[in-house]
Amino acid sequence: MIKTEAKRLGFLSCGVSKAQFLEEEAPRLEKWLNNNMHGEMQYMENHFDKRLDPTKLVEGSTSVISLLLNYFPSEEQNQDSYKISKYAYGTDYHFVIKDKLKSLLHFIQDEIGEVHGRAFVDSAPVLDKAWAARSGLGWIGKHSNLLTQQVGSFYFIAELIVDLDLEYDTPTTDHCGTCTACIDACPTEAIVEPYVVDGSKCISYFTIELKNEIPTGFKGKLDDWMFGCDVCQDVCPWNRFSKSHSEPLFDPNPQLLSMTKKDWEEITEEVFRKVFKKSAVKRTKYGGLQRNIDFLKS
Repeated sequence: MIKTEAKRLGFLSCGVSKAQFLEEEAPRLEKWLNNNMHGEMQYMENHFDKRLDPTKLVEGSTSVISLLLNYFPSEEQNQDSYKISKYAYGTDYHFVIKDKLKSLLHFIQDEIGEVHGRAFVDSAPVLDKAWAARSGLGWIGKHSNLLTQQVGSFYFIAELIVDLDLEYDTPTTDHCGTCTACIDACPTEAIVEPYVVDGSKCISYFTIELKNEIPTGFKGKLDDWMFGCDVCQDVCPWNRFSKSHSEPLFDPNPQLLSMTKKDWEEITEEVFRKVFKKSAVKRTKYGGLQRNIDFLKS
């Protein structure tokens, strides 16, 4: 019943796993943090216990409902342009998905009765990909993104953590095989070994998370990305099965697709506000985007 409603709300797929301590992920996360692979993302060090145990995040919770929402666009940017990650083309996904999750939770409460839960969209210490993998929605690829044989990896992951006992799904198998396309293609060599990404070397980190100057050692290595990066996903063979999303809110401002490098270099704050009115790109702010463009130009 929950999965049928999730589909009706536009989610790509829905899976359920038992809310419990993530035993396998704990040492991996600890090692990743100890090796400073989170760079200046200090918030990653916070709430270590909650990050690994949803019952500490949502009191009395017994199930994690994981959901995927496709964002693969039907059209991409002009070839002669600085690049923006596909997920940021349209309206900020936080708003779009939060509304759908609230609708799903209200549906569960209307159908079943008093159910307590919280919705999460990349905004709290939840290991989204680990839960999605546990719920059978895909496997975590060598680029550390969730992958599915049917539709690749261009989708958002979100959760409802609830105090409702449900039938749990089982994990799927890994289908990366001997492929190393993502590792070989990463412009900054951020995928330091299969399934391990050094966040402090990732283009997405430099162009979005890093508040200071981008290290000069990475000049010429950002492959014209000014916000985020899709290289490891673009080269993944499974993404040849990606299909265009059907969410009108993810459609980009037409101006975004037609802008050239010259347009971006001359962008005013007024145009920035208009093109990215409700976009996730607002996170980097006008000054941040200018810093990224200046770095790419230099």
